[in-house]
Amino acid sequence: MGCLKRSKGRVLVGILLLIFSEIVVGRFVVEKNSLRVTSPESIKGVHDSAIGNFGIPQYGGSLAGTAVYPKENKKGCKSFDDFGISFKSKAGALPNFVLVDRGDCLFALKVWNAQNAGAAAVLVADNIDEPLITMNSPEEAGASTKYISNITIPSALINKSFGESLKNAISSGDMVNVNLDWREAVPHPDDRVEYELWTNSNDECGVKCDMMIEFVKDFKGVAQVLEKGGYTKFTPHYITWFCPQAFTISRQCKSQCINHGRYCAPDPEQDFSSGYEGKDVVLENLRQLCVFRVANETLKPWLWWNYVNDFQIRCPMKDKKYNKECADSVIRSLGLDLKNVEKCIGDTDADSDNPVLKEEQDAQVGKGSRGDVTILPTLVVNDRQYRGKLEKGAVLKALCSGFEETTEPSVCLSGEVEINECLDDNGGCWQDKTSNFTACKDTFRGRVCECPIVNGVQFKGDGYNSCVASGPGRCKLSNGGCWHENRNGITFSACVDDEDGKCTCPPGFKGDGGKSCEDVLRLISSHQFKKQEEIIGTFCLLHQECDVVTGGRPNYIDECMEKKACQCPECNCKNTWGSYECTCSNDLLYMRDHDTCISKRAAGEKFSWVAVWFILIALGIAAGGAYLVYRYRWRSYMDSEVRAIMAQYMPLDSQHEVPSQQNEGHAWK
Repeated sequence: MGCLKRSKGRVLVGILLLIFSEIVVGRFVVEKNSLRVTSPESIKGVHDSAIGNFGIPQYGGSLAGTAVYPKENKKGCKSFDDFGISFKSKAGALPNFVLVDRGDCLFALKVWNAQNAGAAAVLVADNIDEPLITMNSPEEAGASTKYISNITIPSALINKSFGESLKNAISSGDMVNVNLDWREAVPHPDDRVEYELWTNSNDECGVKCDMMIEFVKDFKGVAQVLEKGGYTKFTPHYITWFCPQAFTISRQCKSQCINHGRYCAPDPEQDFSSGYEGKDVVLENLRQLCVFRVANETLKPWLWWNYVNDFQIRCPMKDKKYNKECADSVIRSLGLDLKNVEKCIGDTDADSDNPVLKEEQDAQVGKGSRGDVTILPTLVVNDRQYRGKLEKGAVLKALCSGFEETTEPSVCLSGEVEINECLDDNGGCWQDKTSNFTACKDTFRGRVCECPIVNGVQFKGDGYNSCVASGPGRCKLSNGGCWHENRNGITFSACVDDEDGKCTCPPGFKGDGGKSCEDVLRLISSHQFKKQEEIIGTFCLLHQECDVVTGGRPNYIDECMEKKACQCPECNCKNTWGSYECTCSNDLLYMRDHDTCISKRAAGEKFSWVAVWFILIALGIAAGGAYLVYRYRWRSYMDSEVRAIMAQYMPLDSQHEVPSQQNEGHAWK
């Protein structure tokens, strides 16, 4: 009876899977990479190949090798050791890519046998003419569980006609060199990667569940660093099925589904009589989705990784702790609002849609370049489904290949993921060896040569042969790449800060300004040459720098000969590096502004006494003038006062008699 119940349960699970497969049929997308044949010339070209959904594809990179086709065990279904065949390459040679035929055994087994024989990659030639398909990993059972998770080399399926071309070239003795390229397998449009992980809370589904649990534990730290830094946008998803209308009232659907058969999951043990039920898995899936939503609302979406990892450790099915009480304790330990999580979950007994799970069912259908999600676990990076082993290093490679060049976070450029190509001879890019500025930038896909920005100063050039600082402040950085030299405490530079990358020798120097500027003497006129031939000849021997001009006469710069300064009789002119200096004989002091020589002592004394006498004389003149003005004004004032007093008592001879009061009054009228 128990066997009959179990068989009925399995039949229903099969019906559910069949219904879901009918919904998504026709939207399965085959993820491809490029396969380039570089020799021989007869089959040279680029072809598509389908990425195997196991092993570790080299996302963001490429792998070159030599294709080999075994004379025995052509389908690779048996161990190559049984035939004494090894694919290990010799030192200094390209690695071997083993070409095998499709048929008779699992794809993964073919790759596993080739890997054990030393192959670096496997190409499987299709045996029928059809569009490319994805070589999927088998359901781990029996012998496959021993090797499926240990495949580490990449593999790809090629179509039948291309496979025949490779076989014919190898059989004729040609060396067939090929290059597997995954650099464009994931779109990389900008500086942020969006990725989704379709998973399940069930921890008792066998090897795949164990692999999923191990991946969450290993990848949690990296995922949280990327998310906290704003480099990625992560979204978890969970697959659900629905129960056919005719079976919604059945015991099986009631045990596997919530919301009246709308959202279902297979029974974990595929035994309806014991253990956990499918609806327990659906409820926990919904809870994990709500944990992510509540964490995202608090701007801490990375807490999802903590919750899932802690739940797997603290609430496993085998310990009978896979329940709400254990889940709530994990939620509280993370500081999340339990009420908000419960509100998000909603009523799971209602005969209506659950908004969260309805969105999940809609999201399962492929959109754009992404195919439908039909298997678990499934990783989607920048809307492309990841193919390969769900393992920390492999997944990180895929994520890092989704960043635009030069925008990758440091975790992508660590030695664990890829080698810094700038360390070897600076990647062949330009480098300022004096200041160690470099145009080499390491990216996940390899180095790029791009002139740098240093302390706000932009370097311009091709990045390979030259980079020149330009704009304000450029002369502060290695003198803008221009010539400069210091002698006897004097520094000269050919860098002009307000010119765009131009190097100009300073006055008194000749040269290109970039690599050299030389201090030389310039002959003012040709008739002076004979007089100065001896001096110039001596200078030539010392400096070994004589330019030949028309007439075969050397062309020099000599500031002293120009007589623009140091022209006073006592002045002595001396040509210096890049300039000149004037001195005076007989302990005299040279006054540059006046181009003259004066006594050092007399100059100080004369200046001081002249100034004193000038000040005293000026003060004396001012005081005398003020005294004369004062005397004049005082005398005029006294004369007017005396005259006024005398006029009151005795008229002066020149005055008329005082008029009568009548006339006086009339005068005032």
